[in-house]
Amino acid sequence: MLVWFLPLFLLLLMISLPVFFGLLFAPGFLLWLSGQERDLALLYRNVFNGIDSFPLMAIPFFMLAGEMMNRGGITTRLVEFSQSMMGHFRGGLAHVNILSSMLFAGLSGSAVADTSALGSMLIPAMEKQGYTRRFAAAITAASSVIGPIIPPSGIMIIYAYVMGESVAALFLAGIVPGILVGIGLMVVTGMMAQRYNYPVARERATWRERGDALVKAFFPLLTPVIILGGILGGIMTPTEASAVAAAYAFIVGMFILKTIGLRDLPSILQKSALTSSVVLLLVGAAMAFKTVVSLSRAPEALADFILTLSSDPLMLLFLINILLFIVGMFLDAGPAIIILGPILGPVFVSMGIDPVHFAIIMSVNLTVGLATPPMGLVLFVASSVSGEKVEAISKAILPFLAVEVVVIFLITYFPIISMGMPWLTGFVSPDSDLLGPVLRLLIGG
Repeated sequence: MLVWFLPLFLLLLMISLPVFFGLLFAPGFLLWLSGQERDLALLYRNVFNGIDSFPLMAIPFFMLAGEMMNRGGITTRLVEFSQSMMGHFRGGLAHVNILSSMLFAGLSGSAVADTSALGSMLIPAMEKQGYTRRFAAAITAASSVIGPIIPPSGIMIIYAYVMGESVAALFLAGIVPGILVGIGLMVVTGMMAQRYNYPVARERATWRERGDALVKAFFPLLTPVIILGGILGGIMTPTEASAVAAAYAFIVGMFILKTIGLRDLPSILQKSALTSSVVLLLVGAAMAFKTVVSLSRAPEALADFILTLSSDPLMLLFLINILLFIVGMFLDAGPAIIILGPILGPVFVSMGIDPVHFAIIMSVNLTVGLATPPMGLVLFVASSVSGEKVEAISKAILPFLAVEVVVIFLITYFPIISMGMPWLTGFVSPDSDLLGPVLRLLIGG
């Protein structure tokens, strides 16, 4: 009977029950029907056990750092710097939106924070310059998914916690894919700008103006350097680095830029706590859900089914990307990773796929799902910020989603894209699979 937990969970999502309650009710109801009261008590006890983890403490600290940076006017400085670099291109503000998302990703690691912070500033500005509101909201939502790919990333922290991987290795593996997504979005934006004659945001900035903008954005841009430098240098654990990032954001906002006052702290702490609690409750519920998944022996059945589909790694990787893309349409990335990671990860690792490589495939795919209709979370945030209907944004975002799907398949079939940085820094051994099946096929290996 326990095998029906997943259909019941999907049914609950379809009737708009919040994910947290669906994750607990679906398996809990079936355990109760089966008379397994002992396992039912274990299910709800695991909600707390799933949250009670030192690595997961990094999530609220990174949330706090991002909120302090946003409230302290850091977003404005990043946008000004981006505009000085790219505002003179046709479709300049759209390019500025993408570059600002790439820079903001190094501060918060949250797609929702990116959409909310940059959208509230750039969507009205783009509309004033002649862009349609739906296009402005779509490019904001599409570029915001870069947030959880470029480190720091809450999603990758969750994956590392669930699967026992190195947070530092996953952070490094996300740098190039995140930049690649940003470049791809800029290429599509450039093509659309020429076709639809989008406006130029400003005249080309002088190098002096760019230097002034860089000086203003210097301290915020130093945040990812401190985080990654501390982790890679062995000075701090990822959790300690997140606490340092929050302290650094406080010092920058309070004493250096003086854009945060003591009266701002209660609201900053309140919003950070609320956002963090939502994420951690979902993690706890998903860990409890995972308990029933293991009891039902569904992972073994699904693994056997996957292996019967094909013995060709190229085809299986293609199919798993389709599956993850569909899952991302309906389920938030954190719970999806906790539920599917332990099921799918071992199957593909046993086929010779490096665990860090598969982690990036899964993380990027599910992150793109945040901007995928019908249930993409950032679509609803972009709708709330812009006042545009979700349906309209969903249509306008399709060209950008196509680019992100192409990047996902590039990451999948060419592991050097994501594995290069971890390999160069020693987090991945030289005998790891850097070539991947496509390159091996091309060279006849």
